[in-house]
Amino acid sequence: MHQPVDLDHISTLIVAQKALPGALLPILHAIQESVGFIPSEAVPLIAQELNLSRAEVHGVISFYHFFRQQPAGRHVVQICRAEACQARGSAALEAHAKAVLECDFHGTTSDGQFTLEPVYCLGQCACGPAVMIDDELHARVSPSGFNRLLQTKRELS
Repeated sequence: MHQPVDLDHISTLIVAQKALPGALLPILHAIQESVGFIPSEAVPLIAQELNLSRAEVHGVISFYHFFRQQPAGRHVVQICRAEACQARGSAALEAHAKAVLECDFHGTTSDGQFTLEPVYCLGQCACGPAVMIDDELHARVSPSGFNRLLQTKRELS
């Protein structure tokens, strides 16, 4: 379970964005940027402010894989699943990553260090497979290279 959420802070974020056209997505982005995920406690607040049902808000959160419903690990690992990276071996890298981290996409390792996420283009199509770890882009990542990247992150933690 996650730590208690500051609902006053979330309310402030909602109020700051609610006048925007199509305010739901900007609100969700603002909350995730600030808190790191969209806590379930935020759903009724958003629904009330935007005159939506809780189901509508939850539907948007669950539809877009970008939005996390649980806190992420200390490091976020994204593996490109776009066609160009698939052609360059990202499926094998994905399988390796899941085995090494012992979690699936949208999961977090048992020690809370890494969250594994799919992404559908990192703009490195000629240099795949591509991986992004904590906003650091890596190209031509092999399974052994992936292991080295993880080890470096573990050593820095």
